[in-house]
Amino acid sequence: MPVYEFRCNACQRAVTLRYKTYDEYDQATHTCPRCQSTDLTRLISRVAIKKSTISRLVSGGWSDSDDSMLDDLEHSDPRTMGQMLRAMSDETGEDMGEDFDEVVTRLERGESPDDIETTLPNPPGDNPLLSGGEDTV
Repeated sequence: MPVYEFRCNACQRAVTLRYKTYDEYDQATHTCPRCQSTDLTRLISRVAIKKSTISRLVSGGWSDSDDSMLDDLEHSDPRTMGQMLRAMSDETGEDMGEDFDEVVTRLERGESPDDIETTLPNPPGDNPLLSGGEDTV
């Protein structure tokens, strides 16, 4: 529902007018509900924009070279970590693979990241991409 803010030039009051459609706004004669004046000046309203999880992380200053925002994550509740990873995966729309899904599901159940890591078929140390080594592909 479109909401518009005006200043009534007759009584100097702030006026908020709501319309069901944009077409209704276009056809309406904007009138101050207090003094019935039609001498209104449209104000620029504050806008709210919903951001995704990844957008909030990026706009918060996180980047590949700055892991400081993730320091607290290491000691956080596994369920929270799993939920965050699932949300980020869902947002990218990429299939992260069965191992990723298993890890996230286990985190969401509250399993310790250390316990999960010891049962993975390919520990991160064996994968140069996950351990920070060079990509040999």
